[in-house]
Amino acid sequence: MYRHSLRQRVAIAFAICVAVLSVVWGLAFFTAIRLSEDRVLMQQLEHAAQRYPAMPMNIRGYDDVASLPESLRGWALTDPEEGLYEFIDDELHVAVIPADNEQRRAFVVFDVSGIEAASSSDWWWLLAITGVVGALGALGFGLGVIVMRRAVAPVVQLAEAVAEIDLEHLSAGDYKRIESRRFGDDEVGVLAGAIESALERISAFVARERYFTSSASHELRTPITVIASSIELLEQSDLSPADRILVDRVRRATLDMNATVEMFLCLARETDDGLYEEQFLVTPLVNRAIEQQRHLLNDKFVDVEIENLAQPRVCGHPQAFSIAVNNVVRNAFEHTLAWQGPITILINEHDVLVTNKVSNSADARHAPTENGYGLGLGIVQRLCERNGWSFSLHVDEVRVAARISWEQGERTGTAV
Repeated sequence: MYRHSLRQRVAIAFAICVAVLSVVWGLAFFTAIRLSEDRVLMQQLEHAAQRYPAMPMNIRGYDDVASLPESLRGWALTDPEEGLYEFIDDELHVAVIPADNEQRRAFVVFDVSGIEAASSSDWWWLLAITGVVGALGALGFGLGVIVMRRAVAPVVQLAEAVAEIDLEHLSAGDYKRIESRRFGDDEVGVLAGAIESALERISAFVARERYFTSSASHELRTPITVIASSIELLEQSDLSPADRILVDRVRRATLDMNATVEMFLCLARETDDGLYEEQFLVTPLVNRAIEQQRHLLNDKFVDVEIENLAQPRVCGHPQAFSIAVNNVVRNAFEHTLAWQGPITILINEHDVLVTNKVSNSADARHAPTENGYGLGLGIVQRLCERNGWSFSLHVDEVRVAARISWEQGERTGTAV
């Protein structure tokens, strides 16, 4: 439980980190200044001790150029401006100041020979300072990581809780893993509560879907089975030709209804007991679809040409593939006008192609559009997407071509 919001915790963490680093850097600079002062004084004292009892005169004043050290006379004759000057080679620092006469200059010379450290000593000091600065930088980085990690810890906990949930196979109690109450009432708590509520609703929906499909599967198939059994009994009785035509029509309607029920139940199922990984032959399912829909070509005088260029095996749901092929074949048979054959069904290694012709432009109005080629083709598209297959439809003025294709030996779809 946190007393502050995530935004406030991040701001506080940043402020603490900056404050601590500022104090540390301030102490480091203060220490460096004190050490520099002590070092200069120690150098001066050591220089004086080496010349005892004669005390060195490091700082001297000169009121005319002639009295200056020889190395400075040429420079002093150039009438330099007031200010401070440094002569590194001579180890001298010179201050130019006005004298009692504005036309004259006085000079204060500070001889630092023996006081300034050697170059090698300077490098050691530079190395030491660099090490201290690097250590402080590492300390600041580590402190920042620790502080920010503690500040965003609730977000990490929520992400880990969500990552542990298998979104592809939700169970009824998965939403309880979030435990939104432990995140308090800040931004993370609101987000956790929203995720928990969403997962709870999804879990309830999945449970309702599974109950519906299991119940509907039985409730819808039972009357269809009764009708099919009654038709079989009627076909065995002594019927007139007219009655047999009616019975045959009822039988076909029953088969269509059964296919429709299977199609919608197949789409409604969240999972299907691993049938989406099954290997099956394509040719038998295509042949069965042709036989089931052949009655649609009665009195049309249209031939069906089947070309088996391969005997492919497909990975996926065999019932879904059968439904998809049935819809494609049915649409081709229904939309083909009399004498406008043949209908070509081509089975390749990676696709099934169903093509039916339109005789001329005058009949082009009978050719369906890509968006209106039967209600079942939208279902075919969804079935193919679920199983990792692809569906395409090409319509022009002379022909309609529907293709179901797949990648041999691969499974790219998911049962969702």
